[in-house]
Amino acid sequence: MSFSELGLAEPILRAVVSEGYTTPTPIQSQSIPQVIAGRDLLGCAQTGTGKTAAFALPILHRIDAQRRPAVSRSPRVLILSPTRELAAQIGESFATYGRNLHFRQATIFGGVGQQPQVRALQHGVHILIATPGRLLDLMQQGHVRLDQLEIFVLDEADRMLDMGFMPDLKRIIAKLPVKRQSLFFSATMPESIASLARGLLTDPVRVTVTPPATTVDRIEQRVMFVDRGNKRALLNALLSPGKFERVLVFTRTKHGADKVVDQLEKEGITADAIHGNKSQSARQRALSEFRRGKLRILVATDIASRGIDVDGISHVINYDLPTEPEAYVHRIGRTGRAGADGVALSFCDGSERGALRAIEQAVRKSIPVEANHPFHIIGSEKHASRPGKSQPSRFGGQGRKQGGGQRKPFGGSKPGFRSKVAGKGRSRRRSSGQRSNGRQVAAVG
Repeated sequence: MSFSELGLAEPILRAVVSEGYTTPTPIQSQSIPQVIAGRDLLGCAQTGTGKTAAFALPILHRIDAQRRPAVSRSPRVLILSPTRELAAQIGESFATYGRNLHFRQATIFGGVGQQPQVRALQHGVHILIATPGRLLDLMQQGHVRLDQLEIFVLDEADRMLDMGFMPDLKRIIAKLPVKRQSLFFSATMPESIASLARGLLTDPVRVTVTPPATTVDRIEQRVMFVDRGNKRALLNALLSPGKFERVLVFTRTKHGADKVVDQLEKEGITADAIHGNKSQSARQRALSEFRRGKLRILVATDIASRGIDVDGISHVINYDLPTEPEAYVHRIGRTGRAGADGVALSFCDGSERGALRAIEQAVRKSIPVEANHPFHIIGSEKHASRPGKSQPSRFGGQGRKQGGGQRKPFGGSKPGFRSKVAGKGRSRRRSSGQRSNGRQVAAVG
């Protein structure tokens, strides 16, 4: 199937083609016709599969088909996002796909002054993208009304609940008009999410393209057993200049992210961090430099696990394993996007063995051991699900034979830690300078 077979308006198709997309992903091909038809929808798909376009394209189709002026403070479409970064990303997607249309949109979130956002709402917007906290704040001040809302989208619903937004969600949902179209998207579908969906949706079409908590097949996953005290040296060795192309490193805490950046810079490796203690302008600046290739290494906490949509991330490194198994899926989903290959490396010290077992249960697979590094913990091969077999590796040939044998020297006779993904399978990168007739009337960042 091609995008032209989905019934989308011609100006939208032109924008999609100009981005280099010709074939919709499964979540897009199954969702777009149903959304155009006006059905409520419950979409479950792993991260990186194109959920944003699955709702953005049919929404833009409706805005174009039913043209009318934007009404002050009363949007026709509301999209709720759990994080500022994801909200900004969604806003950019609407601007890109709607570049040939005439509509108004605003993206609102906390951490920045509200006056530009208030002015945008007063002028009127067709599409409002928001985080729950700032939306409720502006609603209480009388700057936003939902009485004329036609479409409500709840994106990354499971992340919303993880971040404690359930009380805010209930207050917002209580203000929605009864007659509306509701679209509900989530990467995982635990019972709490399914219960929320049942109360929100009316006779929904369910689109599930992969089982919950699975990982993208194109991502090569490895676990690297290392003592906690050697994690810093291992990371320095991996990220030496000229090795990995574009790397996203995850830590468990904000302080840990800052420490990783400091240690890398002491080794002459440029990096920056984004986390909740950073100002919104600093977070947006770091993300922009990472997206444009000016910054090779970005260190983040889980606030960014679903808020980063950057083409060409060659590697994700879990410096600390996440405490929630689902977070692992979202972290590594930042690589291997848009049809590209990707590599995910996870450091695991003795205290994280339980977290690793929980992750493997969640993703329904045993993660192969990468033993070809100088800080490998002897005896950790017992973790492997198939003892006695060598694990193929992108990082210098075969890994250490499971169950015995000598450890290879760092790098061996082949280039150590070589990536096969550099320059291959990368999707066309969107220029930050592209403009759209769909005006982005509130500054993103």
